[in-house]
Amino acid sequence: MKVILQQDVKGQGKKGQLIEASDGYARNFLLPRKLAVEATADNVHKMEKQDQAKRERQAAEKAEAERVAKELESLQVIVRAKGGDGGKLFGSVTSKEVSDALKAQHGIDLNKSKIVQDEPIKAFGSYTLKCKLGYEVTGAIHVTVTEQK
Repeated sequence: MKVILQQDVKGQGKKGQLIEASDGYARNFLLPRKLAVEATADNVHKMEKQDQAKRERQAAEKAEAERVAKELESLQVIVRAKGGDGGKLFGSVTSKEVSDALKAQHGIDLNKSKIVQDEPIKAFGSYTLKCKLGYEVTGAIHVTVTEQK
């Protein structure tokens, strides 16, 4: 019996996949537990429409990520922090502070978890931070840390 999986089933396949299952397994296990639906023409058509909508949504999200990456290349984010003698900071500049400054200065809302810091920023100066924007798209943020007066 051909069925369309509604959830991932160990040993059978992933959600949305069309599989061939034995009649008893499908009738007694998959269908009653709503893990699958029978592969009628209507259900197959519905699955194809959902796949197409998912691909279109992912393409739009990837295009948005590429647009944000291009926009970030030309921006300079200024973060003000308290510091002491010798250009050292009290504490460090976190990705949350960079994210907040980016939103306040340029209106770009970027989640702090997407900003990658190899090591914490503990001194004044200019830095380039990498951003993982999803769909294998990365960007760079140019950050300047200045002294708060």
